[in-house]
Amino acid sequence: MQLNYKVFGEGEPLIILHGLLGSLDNWQTLAKQYAEHFTVFIIDLRNHGKSPHSDEFSYNLMVEDLLNFCNENFIYRCHLLGHSMGGKVAMQFALSHGDYIEKLIVADIAPVTYDPGHNAIFEALRSIDLKTVQQRKEVDDILAQSIPQFGVRQFLMKGLTRDEHNAFIWKFNLDSLWKNYTKILGTFQTEDNFDGETLFIYGDQSDYIQEAYFPIIDKYFVNNEKVVIQGAGHWLHAENPKEFLGKTLSFLLA
Repeated sequence: MQLNYKVFGEGEPLIILHGLLGSLDNWQTLAKQYAEHFTVFIIDLRNHGKSPHSDEFSYNLMVEDLLNFCNENFIYRCHLLGHSMGGKVAMQFALSHGDYIEKLIVADIAPVTYDPGHNAIFEALRSIDLKTVQQRKEVDDILAQSIPQFGVRQFLMKGLTRDEHNAFIWKFNLDSLWKNYTKILGTFQTEDNFDGETLFIYGDQSDYIQEAYFPIIDKYFVNNEKVVIQGAGHWLHAENPKEFLGKTLSFLLA
């Protein structure tokens, strides 16, 4: 699968992976800042952004996609940063292909299985008949009936675009992501570990990384440090980008 991507800067490669229902566009502003130090690749994972859509969707497949991407772009050693679902891809890639990784950054996700937390979002998205929609505000109004948080709706609306016939479509493959949602919630089962330098960075207002998960993190990633971003939730890179950039650059450049 040929993944869509953008590249900025020069230097050692840094690959950035977005989260569920996101795209590389979510990271473009930060990517340009990282690009002062690195060659930065921001990627649309399968079923997201402008990358191909497929009924098949799993972490194993996304790891395989990433491995192919690295080989096709002659990247045999890189820094890897992943947020949320992208963080799980990054973790599994490091466990499976650790020789490719210089330093690993995992943003607000742990190697655990999570309870469903996106059901209301999926239900809201699936309730919209885009064939009948004329304006973007109509979509936002429908989403607002069950998703009162403006920031969440704003994030979802970034996935709304128009096709060649000027009709509204989602950039993400909604049907496939919903069908495979339990796989996204799950985690890997392996006896391998990764001994490279790893940073787990998370928001103090998020419950995606909890102290109860620290032993599991330490089991798989034996050389890790954990850093909290104050005043941030799950979308910590968007909620406090200055501190997120500063903490991650300190780690990468050390």
